[in-house]
Amino acid sequence: MQNKELHFLSNIADLLIKDIDTKELADSLKILLNLYSGLESLSLYVFDSVSNTMRNCAEDWSVVDEESSVYEAYNNIQGHDFVINSKAYKLPPVIAEINLKIKSLYMPIIREGQVFGLIDLEFGDNTSVDMEFLFLMKIIASQVSLKLQNIVLNEQSKINVEFHDSMKNIAKIIETQYELNYIVPLIGEMLDRFISDHLIYVFLKQDNEFKLIWPKACNDSRIYEVLKQLTPQTSYVLTNDDKIGAFPLTSDDEITGCIVARSTLDKLSKRDISYLEQLTRQSAITINRANAYSKVLQYATLDALTNLNNRRQFEIRLKQEIATAKRQKNPLCAMMIDIDFFKKVNDTYGHASGDIVLKTVASVIKEHLRESDIPSRYGGEEFAVLLPYTRTEEAKVVGERLRKAVEETVIPVEGKNINVTISMGLAEFQPEESGEHLFERADKALYEAKEGGRNKVCVNTSV
Repeated sequence: MQNKELHFLSNIADLLIKDIDTKELADSLKILLNLYSGLESLSLYVFDSVSNTMRNCAEDWSVVDEESSVYEAYNNIQGHDFVINSKAYKLPPVIAEINLKIKSLYMPIIREGQVFGLIDLEFGDNTSVDMEFLFLMKIIASQVSLKLQNIVLNEQSKINVEFHDSMKNIAKIIETQYELNYIVPLIGEMLDRFISDHLIYVFLKQDNEFKLIWPKACNDSRIYEVLKQLTPQTSYVLTNDDKIGAFPLTSDDEITGCIVARSTLDKLSKRDISYLEQLTRQSAITINRANAYSKVLQYATLDALTNLNNRRQFEIRLKQEIATAKRQKNPLCAMMIDIDFFKKVNDTYGHASGDIVLKTVASVIKEHLRESDIPSRYGGEEFAVLLPYTRTEEAKVVGERLRKAVEETVIPVEGKNINVTISMGLAEFQPEESGEHLFERADKALYEAKEGGRNKVCVNTSV
C-alpha cells in the first residue's frame, strides 16, 4: 500500500475516534474522500427494522422515499461487497489490475454479520477507480460500520434515558400540582419534547365530548374521527396510513381523555407506539391522582405548594370582602400577579426548580403585605391579592413595592442564582360591582402589563 493510501487511512482512523454525530461523520468523510478521489456527494443510510424504512442518518434520520434507488441497492448488496453503477460485486481474493468507470458506489454497513445500512458515494462524470481503491473502501466501510453502531447505540440509549425521565417527570407532577388546567399542558409539553417527530394533542372528556386542552388548536378533522373509534378496551387506534394514533386515558374502565400523536411525514413506528402507550398510561395515572387529590383539597383552605390561600378559599374571602366593602362603604382593591416567562424557567431548569420559584415569589408577596391583606395562589404561576381598606394610589405603591422586591430576590436553582420578575394588574372595587367583574378588570390590567413589556404594574380605571 502506497504512502498516500496509508496517510488517507490514518486520517480516517483519526476521524472515527472523535466524539461526533452522524451528520459530522458524513460531512467529514466526504471531505476526506473528496481529497482522495474527487467525490461529489456522500450519504449514510441505516435500515430501521421497526418501521421497515431506510433513514438518512446524516439528515436528522429522515425517512427515504420508497421509490429511491437506495432500497434497490440495499436489497442487491446482500452477500456482496459493493453495488457499483447499480450492479452488485464481490471483491476477488487478490488485487487485480482493473479500472472501472464509476458513477455510484454503495458500500454495506455491517452489524453482527448482517447488512443494516449503506454508505452511498456519488462521483462526477468520467471518474475511474482501480481495484486497490475498492479494497481501500472495503476497509473504510468496516471501520465506519463500527462507528455507526456506536452512534446508533448511544442515540438509542439517550432515547431510553429521555423516555424514563419523561415517565418520572410525569409521575412527579402530582407531588406539587393538582389543577388539571395546569398539569395537562405540562404533560403535553413533556410528551411533545420526547416524541419530537410528531405533533402531540391532549384531550379530556367533558360532558361526554372530547375537549382539546393542549395545544390551543387542532385543525385536522381526521383526529376527531379517530376519537370516535375509541373504547375503554382499546389500546390505541391508528388511521389507515398509520400517521395518526389515538391513545385513550382511562379511569375505572372509562375513557377520561386521549393523547393523540400526528405525523405529516412518517408513519408511527412500533417503537413510537410502545413509548406512547406507556407514557399515556403514566399520564392517566397522574391525571386520575390529580382529580382525586383535588377532591380532597377542595375543602382545604391553603395551597399545598405556596401555603397561601388556595383558589377556593380566595373566592370565599372575595365574597366576604365585597360584602364588607358594600356594607361599610370601605375601599377595596384587587391585584392579579403573573410570574414573567415562567414557562422558560420550567423548560430551562425543570419543574422542581419552577416550584422553588413559585414558593419564593409567594413568600416575597406575603412578606411585603399587611396582616389584613389576602394573598392567594390563583392557579399555575398566577397570584391574586385582595387589599381591604385600600384605594388605587395606595395599591400602586404596594404593587411597586412587591414588583421591586421580587425583581431583587435571588433564587438558587440547579446550582445557579436566577432572578425573575412579575407583571401586575390592579383594579379598585366600584359600588354595585360583582367580585367576578372586579377581577376581570384586574386581569385586563395584568394583560396590559404583559403586553407592555412585563415587569410593571398597570391599573384598570374603567368600570
